[in-house]
Amino acid sequence: MPLLELRNISHAYGSHAVVSNLSCTLDQGAIGCLLGPSGCGKTTVLRAIAGFEPIHSGHIHLNGSVVSSPGLHIPPEQRRIGMVFQDYALFPHLSVTDNIAFGLRKAAASERRTRVEELLVTVGLSGAGGKYPHELSGGQQQRVALARALAPKPNLLLLDEPFSNLDVDLRERLSLEVRDILKQSGITAILVTHDQHEAFAVADEIGVMHEGRIQQWDTPYNLYHRPANRFVADFVGQGVFLTGQVLNPREVEIELGKLSGNIPSECMVGCNACGKDCRVSVLLRPDDIVHDDMAITQAEVVAKAFRGAEFLYTLKLPSGVRVLSLVPSHHNHDIGERIGIRLDVDHVVVFQTPNQRT
Repeated sequence: MPLLELRNISHAYGSHAVVSNLSCTLDQGAIGCLLGPSGCGKTTVLRAIAGFEPIHSGHIHLNGSVVSSPGLHIPPEQRRIGMVFQDYALFPHLSVTDNIAFGLRKAAASERRTRVEELLVTVGLSGAGGKYPHELSGGQQQRVALARALAPKPNLLLLDEPFSNLDVDLRERLSLEVRDILKQSGITAILVTHDQHEAFAVADEIGVMHEGRIQQWDTPYNLYHRPANRFVADFVGQGVFLTGQVLNPREVEIELGKLSGNIPSECMVGCNACGKDCRVSVLLRPDDIVHDDMAITQAEVVAKAFRGAEFLYTLKLPSGVRVLSLVPSHHNHDIGERIGIRLDVDHVVVFQTPNQRT
């Protein structure tokens, strides 16, 4: 039985539907993520799980019990859910120790002290218990907020854009550290973010949201290499779509050559029995195109972005179509230079192209 189950939940503000028939499950000890652009409904889902928002239809189950439905609403304080807010929401007049202990007011003093000391070690803030929030860096404040949420040993932890106020380097480092802390603690958690790098660094499973619906709930690997639809393919990672022609149910040809893989049956609707001659859209990721000086196919460098170990090149093919390629940074080519490229595609991602069939 999953620890959390959302079953066809919907929510609206007046006549504006924010969440529509959304379903997902999360097992004990797993870290899930709701990923999507602003306005897709992800924070509303998080607030509904916490009990801050009612739902108009469907059910929310926690530990096998219904906590939200159109006729039932268990208050937030009775759900044993912890929450880490975007702005940390620390009490400025309380020390780090007292902030962490805030949710342990009913526990004995000795129990509170033991739990706080344990959490200070867990989040890497040993010796900082006597400090106040204004004396801490942003990353340290985030750790305190996390420790405070973990202190009562919640069934589920919710994190609402927890790294958005941090600079990029600290955000990346802290996201990995938070994952380690959650895994060490055995905590089940859901992260909400618009940043796919955070989602990939922290979560075991990710739900990509668009217009109040989960488009795909899957592992980060599958979201990148096996996107369920065009929205997921566009939103996750980088890439471009090239027009392809179906040769048979296992092959598709694009400007750069033939690719072998399963062609979705919906891409062959209206074609003959073998699927030949259908026009489709083929996704190419930057890692699908390899720089090779010996390759016959040449492409012009029209833009480049230095990323330390790699360049991200924008390349113009002979047809004028532009593609992306990740190339080791010791291959430092000038704008306008032509370089050899070849395909190295392990996952063929093909989608139907409306009104583009021959």
